[in-house]
Amino acid sequence: MVPTQRSGDFDDISPGASLPVPEGFRAVQVGGAFIAGNGPLYAKWTGERLLLGFRVEERHTNPLKMCHGGMLATFADMVIPCAAFYQADMASRFLPTVSLQVDYMGSAQLGAWVQSEAQVLRTTRNLVFGQALITADGEPALRVSGIFKLGQLLDEGNRKDPFGFFS
Repeated sequence: MVPTQRSGDFDDISPGASLPVPEGFRAVQVGGAFIAGNGPLYAKWTGERLLLGFRVEERHTNPLKMCHGGMLATFADMVIPCAAFYQADMASRFLPTVSLQVDYMGSAQLGAWVQSEAQVLRTTRNLVFGQALITADGEPALRVSGIFKLGQLLDEGNRKDPFGFFS
């Protein structure tokens, strides 16, 4: 027997037409193939802070058509290191995660615009400490804090503008 889909099933929720990316954001490549498979990701430089974002697509969702917590945690793991490229006075380095604390405060529905604003709190000889607030359609969704190790140099430490805002 083949089950039939009824109105009201989880699968009948859709965001409608493709929703636009907010003004000033541009598509960016972050990390390797794993992150590329989770995108597209977008970035905007405000003059003081790097904002990262993505639109919740069907492939990002759980059975309730909300962005999967694992996708949100993956995004959260990228925002502080990406912000550090622009907001910390340091050579560009790979920044592997030492510790990541994620507090889920709300959901991100299918079609929602998810956006982060990160703050680098401190850099030491070996570590970067930061925090971020991630919103979904302007409402708080995650609070994040993380510690990242100063890993190997990227492009001999000269890659200060990986998203090309200043070129």
